[in-house]
Amino acid sequence: LSLGEACSLVIQKRKASSVVRRNAQTEETANLKTTLPDHLQRAMDVFSDKGASHWLTVVPVTAHGFSLPKTSFRDALCLRYGWQPDHLPSHCSCGKAFTIDHALSCVSGGYSVLRHNELRDFTATLLDEVCHDVEVEPTLVPLDGEVLARGSNCCNEARLDIHARGFWGNRFSRTLFDVRVFHPNAPSSRKSSLASQYIKHERSKRRSYEERVREIEGASFVPLVFSSAGGMGPASTTTFKRLADLLSGRHDLPYAAMLNWIRCRASFALLRSAIISLRESRQHFRVTQVQPALAVSEGHVAFTR
Repeated sequence: LSLGEACSLVIQKRKASSVVRRNAQTEETANLKTTLPDHLQRAMDVFSDKGASHWLTVVPVTAHGFSLPKTSFRDALCLRYGWQPDHLPSHCSCGKAFTIDHALSCVSGGYSVLRHNELRDFTATLLDEVCHDVEVEPTLVPLDGEVLARGSNCCNEARLDIHARGFWGNRFSRTLFDVRVFHPNAPSSRKSSLASQYIKHERSKRRSYEERVREIEGASFVPLVFSSAGGMGPASTTTFKRLADLLSGRHDLPYAAMLNWIRCRASFALLRSAIISLRESRQHFRVTQVQPALAVSEGHVAFTR
């Protein structure tokens, strides 16, 4: 054999050995998984989803948003492995028992909105670097007698999350995005596979908005669906791959590195919002009415330089 042929043979053997080893590890993992309790099997499915583990794979550099405080890191590990965090309240402010799954699903306190807005603003920031006319929460054109399919949102004040122009290549084409974050272990989701949940939520968004956006707005519609664990639906994956392609040229970085950076940022955003949902108070803080003008007048508040 020549030197080149020998090198090619070694490379082929290494690849074949790597495939055999990977298949053996996959089989061993599947066998071990069947011995676990149901809730741990579900945790393995959720946190083995692509994107759910990116926060563990980077150096914790605070300047780039890749770090967590010590207590938050412990909570993140508990969420990942299905452990019970310490010092959780017994009941939620809505009256139900306070569990991890309830904390990540309950709308009380507004933390589900915070989680949604975090992903919306992050996506809009990336789009603003490579697209024109980026807008958050654009109002749709009011209907004027048009009849849409059953299930479509026909409200004249309807809004979507993000508008951008030029995302798919044509600089004049418009794209509207709408974000949804769901908890895969919510009572309505825990018995379904993650893949089916992504498809279900994307179809729900398309049923509500796609026809109206296409026929009335003259634009394309993309539902951005995320799981609270950090995974993405098919449309979100396609969108972020397109963003990584556009941004990699702009920042002179490899496509793979840019895509991993985007996944890391999304993973940290979802993780932080999950920890906030778990730890922050859901009670409404009530104070007496503030009347500064009356206080200044009656209290003879002096102006000082």
